[in-house]
Amino acid sequence: MLTLIKNADIYAPESIGTGHILLAGGKVIYAGKTHPGVDLAGLGEIIDADGAAVIPGLIDCHVHVTGGGGEDGFSTQAPPVPLSRFTLCGVTSVVGLLGTDDETRSTAGLLARTRGLREEGLSAWCWTGGYHIPPTTLTGSVRGDIVNIDCIIGVGEVAISDHRSSQPSIDELARLASEAHVAGLLSRKAGVVHLHLGDGARGLAMVRRLLEETELPPRVFHPTHVNRRKELFEEACELSRQNVAIDVTAFPVEEGENAWSAPDAWELFHELGCPADKITISSDGGGCLPVFDSNGDLLKMDFATSASLPETLRELVSRGRALEAVLPAMTSNVAGTLRLSNKGRIQAGFDADIVCLDENCGVRHVMAGGSWMVQDGAPVVKGVFED
Repeated sequence: MLTLIKNADIYAPESIGTGHILLAGGKVIYAGKTHPGVDLAGLGEIIDADGAAVIPGLIDCHVHVTGGGGEDGFSTQAPPVPLSRFTLCGVTSVVGLLGTDDETRSTAGLLARTRGLREEGLSAWCWTGGYHIPPTTLTGSVRGDIVNIDCIIGVGEVAISDHRSSQPSIDELARLASEAHVAGLLSRKAGVVHLHLGDGARGLAMVRRLLEETELPPRVFHPTHVNRRKELFEEACELSRQNVAIDVTAFPVEEGENAWSAPDAWELFHELGCPADKITISSDGGGCLPVFDSNGDLLKMDFATSASLPETLRELVSRGRALEAVLPAMTSNVAGTLRLSNKGRIQAGFDADIVCLDENCGVRHVMAGGSWMVQDGAPVVKGVFED
């Protein structure tokens, strides 16, 4: 059955203008300014967007789908993230991962939750491993996991410059990156090392050394949380000029804190003239946001959700930034960096992942894979164990 979204202000993510989108079989069949010319009587559904902005579904590439946390004992382990916590935020694709706790949480459990989200209607992938080296895997190696398991696209989040990391040597990190890179070549996947950056003074020094001292290509590295320190963000911007895609985390930043918020980081990145396709924004959804003192003791803990993505979008638009300029960091840039084919664009042949915004850039309707998940701001599809 066909679905026509007419009179939409289409962002693909570039602005197309007012036009029409035809969907069928979970795919975009047509997106353009002229009417597709199909027989309206044969359509299963006609949606009049009435001039509202319609954008690609957001891709959140850093999500603790099984729940994060645990850094202050077992009682602080966060629960798995239910389906509607993504779709209500306009997120139609996620990449799940393990963090600090790659001991009681396993690759098998992460893979199961990833496949569960797929069964519930979301597009989902995951990273193998976690903070530590040697990484936790399912097959016994990073290369084996990426090559042989459909959902796994790379390794992460591997921690560096952080007191919670395994303090990897340059040789250990080089070997891990080479495993991911070769696996990506063999399987036509991203083969990316998704790097967690902590507050440590070493920052991105290890990545710079790997680019200087090895033959590994820059695209293998995808450092995240790079806006957590202003000095670290400057390093990351320099790496982006060497073809390294950097990932900004949309976490809360207090006044006077030595960090950049996601909107501030996005603006600074572009003001510095960095390559526009080398920045992505993720939420750290499902994870805890701990703050430690100089002794490594926990001071406080917050909780992250994918809601920070549409909030970042709204904030940047409210500052006068063009919607078509902001969107790639949450759509097409992510799809390109992670080699997620048929994602991140409203274009013929791409998946029917569609978000209709309201007049305030809030999420109103969400379609994932051709099925409506949210209508008028309320979930019409929920996870199996949601109320």
